[in-house]
Amino acid sequence: GCRLNAFEAEVMRGHAAAAGLERMVLINTCAVTAEATRQARQAIRKARRENPEARIVVTGCAAQIDPQAFASMPEVDGILGNEEKLKSETFARLAEGSLPRLAVGDIMTAKKAIPQAVDRLDGHTRGFLQIQQGCDHRCTFCIIPYGRGNNRSLAAGDVVAQARRMVEAGIKEIVLTGVDIGGYGGDLPQCPGLGQLARRLLREIAELPRLRLSSIDPGEVDDELWRLIADEPRLMPHFHLSLQSGDDMILKRKKRRHTRADAIAFCARARDLRPEIAFGADLIAGFPTESEAMFENSLRLIEDCGLVFLHVFPYSPRAGTPAARMPQLPGDLRKTRAGRLRAEGAAALAAFLSAQEGRRLRVLVELGGRGHAENFADVDVEGGRRGEIAAIRVASVNQSRLIGRRIP
Repeated sequence: GCRLNAFEAEVMRGHAAAAGLERMVLINTCAVTAEATRQARQAIRKARRENPEARIVVTGCAAQIDPQAFASMPEVDGILGNEEKLKSETFARLAEGSLPRLAVGDIMTAKKAIPQAVDRLDGHTRGFLQIQQGCDHRCTFCIIPYGRGNNRSLAAGDVVAQARRMVEAGIKEIVLTGVDIGGYGGDLPQCPGLGQLARRLLREIAELPRLRLSSIDPGEVDDELWRLIADEPRLMPHFHLSLQSGDDMILKRKKRRHTRADAIAFCARARDLRPEIAFGADLIAGFPTESEAMFENSLRLIEDCGLVFLHVFPYSPRAGTPAARMPQLPGDLRKTRAGRLRAEGAAALAAFLSAQEGRRLRVLVELGGRGHAENFADVDVEGGRRGEIAAIRVASVNQSRLIGRRIP
């Protein structure tokens, strides 16, 4: 699932350990597509086959949205809602056997984000830090607000305290994550924005070398964040943009808050401020009513914005969303268009990586001597030690990765 799911998995791991739970399989589901939900059910059946004596508990967005579907599975011993899964008392009650099999509350009644204490994520050198939950927008294709509820932001002081714990534990890059991080602070007193939060983090934790943002809507970048892009080298020159389409009519039918021109202007302005910046994006192919010309606008957006790290999805109708009631395109056409987007994205990535040859980069080394440069390029560092930020020169390209050699 998403980076927020990765963060929450570590929260649950800590709660389960503190409660003394053993022989429990906890499956944290995703609901962004029908395929993600299908794979969750498949994982549950596999977990039962491989762990016949274990307790299997299911949580996450798919379980929150349709708990009865998972309750009907004989392999499942318990279902937790997205709020319940983050509370230590939930796991204490699981351990003592007093929690009902179906423990899923109404996520729309949740009013506050719960601060969580996580030093690092298992198997990760970078640290994902949740700054908000939920989303106040209602894009016509998206079911996630019904799994996450409305926007709930963590107080800036809680975010700073959590970030400081991570840095003290050895984390050298923090990735701010949430469901809609551009909406951060809208529910807090005085409505501090994402830029203000990022500025405070970098000011108060001078020993944090790298701060990165997860997916963001280009229309939600505030003035303070623009100033950070221009003047703060510790803010990584990499944005993953929630674009979804490159056609204005489709964006309108998706109920998005930006236009094609807005996306292009955002990338141009950011590149003017930080020429080394790189962009990723989410794109959906085959949305209802999408014509070939509309689709080609998305295809051209890859070049027009200079997108290199693509997440492409064929449109997946989600019951309960307005888009599911619109005239649907054939499934094979959606998949074909997704394949065309991926092919264009792969060509753009190959060109971007080739342009890095000979350049000097700084790479945070993760598992197996492999890590990410500031611009998010994937790099194999010869002799790299996990947790170091290594200065390298790019020697060559190997498929979708750079090969880097250390330099003084």
